[in-house]
Amino acid sequence: MPSNYASFLLLAGLLAGSAHADSALSLRAAETLAESARSACKGLGREIAVAVVDASGQTLMLSRSPAVGPHNLEAARRKAFTALSTRQSTLALGRQARSQPDTAALQYLPELLLLGGGVPLKRGDAVVGALGVAGGGGPENDDACAGTAAAIFAAQP
Repeated sequence: MPSNYASFLLLAGLLAGSAHADSALSLRAAETLAESARSACKGLGREIAVAVVDASGQTLMLSRSPAVGPHNLEAARRKAFTALSTRQSTLALGRQARSQPDTAALQYLPELLLLGGGVPLKRGDAVVGALGVAGGGGPENDDACAGTAAAIFAAQP
């Protein structure tokens, strides 16, 4: 019986921690972020794929316009994961990696994608997740659309 009780306490603690970590970025917030990014890219005349990951790197949502190739879903997810993992925009990270020999090897890590369009999502100083955009007509467009959505998110209470 004590073994089961210890297992129960461990599971309860993990679930409580998981619920707390996920509460900072809800599915509703992810949907709003995706809509903000789509709206920003629509202003550029572009359709996109969008991914939102939570603070643990788990995908909260993926969406893609039918006008965008299906590979862009994976690109958006990896951009979001990269921005979360490195805590910086993927556009800046990619440029840094290409200009500095010491960081050039980052491009070979399997999950990272050093293309513009991934941005961390912050509440104050805390990174609570990340957003990835792909298919918007280039890394600068993807970064601009993601950055617009992230700024709207950061400005909300």
